[in-house]
Amino acid sequence: MPVLERLSMQIIRRWLDTRTVGKHLYVFDEIESTNTALSALAREGAEEGTVVLAESQSRGRGRLGQPWFSPAGVNLYASVLFRKGISVGEIGPFSFLASLAVTDAIKDLGLTPAIKWPNDVLIERKKVAGALTELASRGAAVDYVVLGVGVNLNVDAAQLHAALGPAGAAATSVAAALGRPVDRSVFAAAYLGRLEAWLLRYRSSGPAPIIAAWRERDILTGRRVELRSPAETLSGRAIGIDEQGRLLVRTAQGQRRVIVTEEIRVLD
Repeated sequence: MPVLERLSMQIIRRWLDTRTVGKHLYVFDEIESTNTALSALAREGAEEGTVVLAESQSRGRGRLGQPWFSPAGVNLYASVLFRKGISVGEIGPFSFLASLAVTDAIKDLGLTPAIKWPNDVLIERKKVAGALTELASRGAAVDYVVLGVGVNLNVDAAQLHAALGPAGAAATSVAAALGRPVDRSVFAAAYLGRLEAWLLRYRSSGPAPIIAAWRERDILTGRRVELRSPAETLSGRAIGIDEQGRLLVRTAQGQRRVIVTEEIRVLD
């Protein structure tokens, strides 16, 4: 697919209706990753709501350090900085703000996305987006949190298969599901607006409504899964998430396991 229109700060600001998120906005051609760039800005004192967007990432990454395919000019790579009212114990539910906002922005286009724990967004069971949460803390006190997302907007199937190999069959793009290209600047503004709305909900009512909304969009509960860690590989059935946003799995041996960092593969 040819490179589409570049991200436009003017268009993003025209469509953006927020008070905090996007007040300070950076758009880069190519950087290592939006999370890395924003974390550096955070250490230098960047304000809450600062946003970093990039046309491409040379070292984009997802959960568990997996590389994130980040071709130029076709997708959304965005990170947002938060500083206030976050505790280490609520990082799980707070991280859900990203996938909730992505699903909202995609639903606004007329599609029906779902979420696979912890923050993968799927359309028709194929992955279109992922989120990466990174933070700096001192004990229980959080200095800052960076919520980063990568959303496959206009990348075509051939690019995905070439870059991801067999795993490309489990990925898709919003444009492929829609049957038409997506305006990346307008989508970026929609995502940032939805993210601020969920942030306000979190700060007014705590994590409970975030957990409830996430559960409504969850596609994993009830399905058989395989859990992989450096120490072991287990199979079981997902039975939901707890109030800290951790995945609960009933293993084939009948044990209830709390999943925090393991790699999850869906078996059915």
